[in-house]
Amino acid sequence: MDDIQNRLKETSERCLTSHEKWAVDKKNGDARTNLQEAIHELRKVASRLEIEMAISERDENVLKQIPIPSHRAAQGRGAQSDNDGNSIREANTGPKPVRNRKPRKPSGD
Repeated sequence: MDDIQNRLKETSERCLTSHEKWAVDKKNGDARTNLQEAIHELRKVASRLEIEMAISERDENVLKQIPIPSHRAAQGRGAQSDNDGNSIREANTGPKPVRNRKPRKPSGD
């Protein structure tokens, strides 16, 4: 974590000084380029910090058991299962309902 802290401190200071130089002379192309590079480096450090946070959260969540969602828990009660324990939906073996449609009107071409 010290590496990230050092990078964050250095890049934020560089970004701040670059911004101060650019704010004095906004038409200076070199100052603008330096500020853009400093902002880019700051984003990279922020991304690394977010990755470290996500890794930390993932490691904490490994210890917690994830509860079965209620819709999945209810499905297990009435469904059949195959030899591997996978649920199988019951097939609808009854006749298909017949749709009564009105006849189409002839086209008046």
